[in-house]
Amino acid sequence: MTRFRLAFAATLPFALAGVALSPLAAQDAPDDPVEKTVSSGETKGEMRLSKLLENRVAGEPVTCIRTRPNERMQTIDRTAYVYGSGNTIYVQRTQTPDRIDDTDALVINRFNASQLCRLDIVTTIDPFTGIFTGAVFFEDFVPYTRVKGDQPSEG
Repeated sequence: MTRFRLAFAATLPFALAGVALSPLAAQDAPDDPVEKTVSSGETKGEMRLSKLLENRVAGEPVTCIRTRPNERMQTIDRTAYVYGSGNTIYVQRTQTPDRIDDTDALVINRFNASQLCRLDIVTTIDPFTGIFTGAVFFEDFVPYTRVKGDQPSEG
C-alpha cells in the first residue's frame, strides 16, 4: 500500500504539470460528459468546430504538419483536434472522432519533434492519475486558411 502511495505521489506532480502547461486543460470543459445535440441535429462539438472554421477555406489534406514547442492545440470533444493559430489551422478528425475526450491528455511519441504526422504513435492518459485511457489513430491533417480580408479572431 505504501509503495502505491509513493508511486502515485511521485507521478502526480508530472501529471498536474502537464495539465497546467496544456492550454486546453482549462478551456471549454463540458458541462455534461455526454455529448448533447441541438435541435438542428448537430453536436456541440460540430458547432464549436464550425465556429472555428468560419471564414476559412479547406485546403488539400497533408500527411504531416510542422509543430512548435508551444503550438496551440484544441481538443473538441467527440469531434476533432485543431492545431495552430493565425491564418492557417489544421483539423485532425482521427479514425474514431467519437472517442475524442477533451478531459484526456495527448501523449505523442515521435522521432521528429518538429513535425506531427499521420503515423505517429499517440496515446491518451488521464491527466490527474497518469493512467492510460486509449490510443489515437490520426488521419491526414486538413488545413483551413482564413479568407483574405477577414479580421483575425480565435483560431
